[in-house]
Amino acid sequence: MKALPAICFEGVSFAYGANPALVDADFDVYPGDYVCVVGPNGGGKTTLLKLALGLLKPDRGRIRIFGETPEKARGRIGYVPQQLQLDPAFPVRVVDVVLMGRVGRRSFGFASREDRRLARAALARVELEGLAERPFGALSGGQRQAVLIARALAGEASVILLDEPDAHIDPGGRENLLRLLDGLPEGITRVLVSHDMDFVAGAVEKVICVDRQVHLHPTGALSAERLERIFGRDLRLVRHDRDLPGGGGHGHARSPEGKGGAG
Repeated sequence: MKALPAICFEGVSFAYGANPALVDADFDVYPGDYVCVVGPNGGGKTTLLKLALGLLKPDRGRIRIFGETPEKARGRIGYVPQQLQLDPAFPVRVVDVVLMGRVGRRSFGFASREDRRLARAALARVELEGLAERPFGALSGGQRQAVLIARALAGEASVILLDEPDAHIDPGGRENLLRLLDGLPEGITRVLVSHDMDFVAGAVEKVICVDRQVHLHPTGALSAERLERIFGRDLRLVRHDRDLPGGGGHGHARSPEGKGGAG
């Protein structure tokens, strides 16, 4: 018997007023899958994440997270934004940010001993337990992203959605982020939006290509030519020396202006 999908989009369409953002999106992501979402600026990538989170409701079609509506399943979803919008001068510790992941699971307003244990364990998982008492604002970009992943783990998320987690970190931090994501507990579903095709070529197993319509591919089946067929002439590809697994070109998805975006 096939496993219940972690994320299931069935004929999902969504528009901002008269402007379609997604049209007939139909795909399944299974428990433990490692997936990258790519596409041109404004193609619907962030809209797809917001629909999965239940922050937007589809105009047509159905979305299920482990067989439930996104609203009912929200406790099983962890979200990692590009960056947490906090005043750098705000005196919040690293462990306090991780404890935010426990808010929806508390019976009362205060963090319990178990909440704190799970927060420390999540920091150990991302190798930052030694920074628990440090101010969050004092961390590097890569360390902040690792803390936000720990926040999702502390909330016992089964699905982690990451919106361009590599956007504000240096190459060293990016490599560490990839290593952390690859080392997450077996069974956690990881879906990340990225404009960097190195994420696709070197790490993930499947690719969701989004430009209003949605196409799911194994990583090895993705090539520059296939991306161009899917997205059309408006998509520019920046070629690199590396090839994708299974052959084919390796390129970045770019908007006509040559800029990435949340989509």
